[in-house]
Amino acid sequence: MLRRSLAARTVAALVAALAAGVACGTSAPAAVVTPHTHAGMDMSKIGDGLAASNQGYTFDSPVTALPPGNAQDYTFRILAPDGAPLTRYIADQTRLMHFYAVRRDLAVYQHLHPTMADDGTWSVALPLTEPGPWRVYASFVARTGGGKNLALVLSRDLMVTGDYQAQALPPAAASADVDGYTVALSGPLMGAMSMPLTAHVTRAGQPVNDLEPYLDAYAHLTAFRSTDLAFAHMHPGGAVASGAHGGPDLVFQATVPGSGDYRIFLQFQTHGQLHTAALTTHVG
Repeated sequence: MLRRSLAARTVAALVAALAAGVACGTSAPAAVVTPHTHAGMDMSKIGDGLAASNQGYTFDSPVTALPPGNAQDYTFRILAPDGAPLTRYIADQTRLMHFYAVRRDLAVYQHLHPTMADDGTWSVALPLTEPGPWRVYASFVARTGGGKNLALVLSRDLMVTGDYQAQALPPAAASADVDGYTVALSGPLMGAMSMPLTAHVTRAGQPVNDLEPYLDAYAHLTAFRSTDLAFAHMHPGGAVASGAHGGPDLVFQATVPGSGDYRIFLQFQTHGQLHTAALTTHVG
């Protein structure tokens, strides 16, 4: 979480969110994609992830608080408009459910994939080692029938008990370092406007060309607005072939929910290892 990773509307604002980017070199052509644009999928109602209910679907869970721990069990259901647990989903980016957890100060982030029981109950082991108020998000595509399936992002609050010391939001930056890699973002991001955003990946100053497919994309970009945790998620690239590699440039058509400071998490994989780069950007 970057996820989408929302509709073209949410994707464009993300680009704005990354306006603090610097110009990046482009040593290879980049593919441009819009997140969640799949045939037969209604993206117009996906939302900004701030509500537990949308379009008659509800993110329902008996869990409101958990103690800190490396693998806390969190269970939930998605209730359909008729009140019954939803059991019919469409795979999106190879998974039926994408689950995001972020602490309210945006200092800790998780992108996970729950498993579903036959009765529609989802479960996920949450690595919640940091106490404090969290927000958890369920991103999925409901199989609605009638030829058009519905993509939604719903969320709920979750408290991790213990002594909470909120961290200040890091200042805006155009690049971030992770595991020896540098990710630089560039693009004139402007709220509610779809514009291209480029992520340029280097290592020791050299372009990285061996990005591996992860969840059917070469990267996942998730953004949260600091004031209310409004959510946006997206992927770069079109079709990703098994064994193929991407980089160093990844281009998104992005939109975020509106103006404000955003914390952005960009995930990519090399040599079987997943990396998560994080940076702050301001959208005017």
